[in-house]
Amino acid sequence: MTNEWQGVLDPDVLNSDLVDHAAGLADAAKAGRWDTVLDLVEHGTWSNANQRRITGRSWFTPLHQASWVGAPVGVVERLLRAGAWRSLRTADGDRPIDIARQRGHHHLLETLAVRDVSASDRRRFAAWDSHLVDLIAERTRPLEPVRFRPVPTELLAMEQMETLRVPFPGMYGGFSLSVHRDRLVVESWSRVVGGSSQAHVITESGCVLVEEGCA
Repeated sequence: MTNEWQGVLDPDVLNSDLVDHAAGLADAAKAGRWDTVLDLVEHGTWSNANQRRITGRSWFTPLHQASWVGAPVGVVERLLRAGAWRSLRTADGDRPIDIARQRGHHHLLETLAVRDVSASDRRRFAAWDSHLVDLIAERTRPLEPVRFRPVPTELLAMEQMETLRVPFPGMYGGFSLSVHRDRLVVESWSRVVGGSSQAHVITESGCVLVEEGCA
C-alpha cells in the first residue's frame, strides 16, 4: 500500500476526475453512505482512504467523518485496512479519536486509539514541518504557484510509515519522505529534468543537502 500525501488545495491544477471523485467520496461520508464510501476507497479508480474534499475547509477524510457520525466499528476497521491514518488531523487539529471522544462515540475509541504525542515530539515535528515547508518552497520556486497544505511530518512517526510520497503539480516527480535515526530524510526529483534529484536531511536545527544530481 502506497502512502501518498494529497496536499493540493487548488482544483484547477488537478485532474477533474480526481476532484469529482473527492467530492463524491466526501458527500457519501457526510451522509453516512458507508457502502458507497467503502466501494470508492477500496475499489475506485482514485481510491485513497485519506482523500478529503479538494475545496473543503475542514480537511475531513472519511475516517474523520466516520468518527463524527459514530459509524459502526466494522466500517472504521475497513477504512483502517484500506490505509486510513488514525493520526491525521483536521484543519482544527483534531484526530479521528479526538472527534469520536468529543461526540461521545465511545464504541470507536479503542479502534481509533493512537499514542499521545510528547512535548519533545511536538517540538521536533514542528521544527521538521517548518524546515520542510521552506525546502518544498525552494525546490518548487520555478513552478507556477500552487496552494498546498503543508505535510504534517508527525504522520510518518505516528503511522510508522516507511515512506510518504508527496507529488507536486508541474514537477513531474515530487518528494519522498522517510525517518531514519530520528531525522527526516527528503528525496526530491523531476522526471523531465536530468540530474535534478536531491536528498536532504532535516533535524530540529535545520535542513542540509546531502546528495545532488543522483538521477
